[in-house]
Amino acid sequence: MKLTAELSKFKVKEGKAEVVDQWMAFLNEHMDSVLLTLEDEKMFVETIFKEEIEGAAYLYWYSVQGEGGSELENSDHEVDKKHMEFWNECIDFNYPSTDMDAQVVMIQKKIRTVMT
Repeated sequence: MKLTAELSKFKVKEGKAEVVDQWMAFLNEHMDSVLLTLEDEKMFVETIFKEEIEGAAYLYWYSVQGEGGSELENSDHEVDKKHMEFWNECIDFNYPSTDMDAQVVMIQKKIRTVMT
């Protein structure tokens, strides 16, 4: 199975920083349910980072994912539906997202074996 590592950057809508904090708290508070959804997505690692630059907030998604997983948008899990509500409320779609180009992916063989 092929593994894909991704890092993407998204701008938060102006005035939504507090809602982003609620969003991240929601994900942390419902981690057991979140982890169940990752199985369907064949998502082995997913991490969200937050950065502020000159008063603007940005979120970065880092993930390591296998092939053939389900898409978040098609999920029947309630936690995913709430996650998408936050996404639609907070992400500034007028600012193009940035997908970084992975140059080297370092995963120990013993970990990669478990993932695939």
